[in-house]
Amino acid sequence: MDNRSQRLNIVLSLVCFAIVIAVVCIVGIVTSRHEEPEFVQGQAEASEYRVSSKVPGRIARILVQEGQQVKAGDTLAILDTPDIDAKLAQAEAVRTAATAQNAKAQKGAREEQIQGAYELWQKAKAGLDIYEKSYRRVENLFQQGVVSEQKRDEAKAQYDAAIATEKAAKSQYDMAVNGAEKEVREMAAAQMHQAEGVVAEVNAYIEETTLLATLDGEVSEIFPMVGELVGTGAPIMNVAVMDDMWTTFNVREDLLTEMTVGSEFEAYVPALDRNIQVKVTYMRDLGSYAAWKATKVKGQYDLKTFEVRAVPTEKVENLRPGMTVLIRK
Repeated sequence: MDNRSQRLNIVLSLVCFAIVIAVVCIVGIVTSRHEEPEFVQGQAEASEYRVSSKVPGRIARILVQEGQQVKAGDTLAILDTPDIDAKLAQAEAVRTAATAQNAKAQKGAREEQIQGAYELWQKAKAGLDIYEKSYRRVENLFQQGVVSEQKRDEAKAQYDAAIATEKAAKSQYDMAVNGAEKEVREMAAAQMHQAEGVVAEVNAYIEETTLLATLDGEVSEIFPMVGELVGTGAPIMNVAVMDDMWTTFNVREDLLTEMTVGSEFEAYVPALDRNIQVKVTYMRDLGSYAAWKATKVKGQYDLKTFEVRAVPTEKVENLRPGMTVLIRK
């Protein structure tokens, strides 16, 4: 009896095992015939630009909120920059001084100075005339033997000195009339233009304290709070350009047989519960750091992953960055 029972139990176990195997196979076949479709998951993206300033400062006002629609040229934020305001005052003072110096160089001497130089020249001319006549008389007397040679030489020296004095007075008068030398005038003009350039530069920095939107879009993120200090080039907010949207997918290369740049295919957006038509505009190998799959256990080669970007062929209402986008494998 014991042997018969053991054999019966063994037979029953084998039968049960066979039945289980058969049921599993049947379920597997049935299930494989009704598999849910597989998808490649991606998401919607939009171009963004960062709003930042060339100058450091303190956030005085933020005029927009996250999610707000803005137009190109709208004022987004204002910085408080007392240091730059002080530099502007200094630059304007230097410009005023340089402008006055240039005006003086271009205009030349004042009328009073010109008149004074003219009078000195006339006085020197009158003195020259007297010394010339005196020298002529002494020269005649010397020829007649009335005066000594020393007297004649003294008269000649006084006459030569009067000539030099007259020339010097004439030069002073000419200089007063003609004004400063050409080089001096050019240098004064250059200094004035340099000062004007500094003022223009500081004004350009001041314009940077008012941050404007460069393109239409939506404020996606604001970083600092009012009153916080920000450095040169520090991002203050991001603006998403909603008119420049695309979808992006990471696709294994064995699934790229029907995806080429320029090809179109249908994608599904669960958040909108609708299909959209997209066109491939960009494909790029993600590199060895991206997900890959061996074709065999001892694989002869690896399947690499590519980034595929596709742009909707027409504007999709309510499509937002970050929404899931699916394509059927």
